[in-house]
Amino acid sequence: MKERSNLVTMKGNPVVLMGDEVQVGDKLPDSELVKNDLSPVKLSSYQDKILIICTVPSLDTGVCDAETRRFNEEAASLSDDIKVLTISMDLPFAQARWCGAAGIENVETLSDHKNCNFGQQVGVCIKDLRLMARAVFVVDKDGTIKYTELVPEITNEPDYDAAINAAKQLV
Repeated sequence: MKERSNLVTMKGNPVVLMGDEVQVGDKLPDSELVKNDLSPVKLSSYQDKILIICTVPSLDTGVCDAETRRFNEEAASLSDDIKVLTISMDLPFAQARWCGAAGIENVETLSDHKNCNFGQQVGVCIKDLRLMARAVFVVDKDGTIKYTELVPEITNEPDYDAAINAAKQLV
């Protein structure tokens, strides 16, 4: 497994990312993730949607909470052709609990807790922490990545407007 350094920090400390970095123009890997009800789901099952995929370390942190709430608010006014997914290593039980408490209705949370397969396929799995770096990917209906942002400092929020505008341009 490829290791990449000097791209991301957490509270100023460098972390090592596992996997190859995906680029604009690449096809999104068809990973299998786990829904909050413990059922498996492949990313290819969303092929009729434009996807905004957010990877976060844990929904139980302040920045991840704020990010997912913001995308939930934004998603309410987006086209039905756009689906927002938040993927973390949190257990599906924790994701379901958090979504219920936070009133999240417009973002679907998915778990990569089994093996960090998705995180490694897109290059955001943090080696020593078994968490995901903060990143945003916008994917068209054909599964092609059209926008990426790997947030250099994990405790910072992503560029919401850039991701949302990239998705809107695909409608």
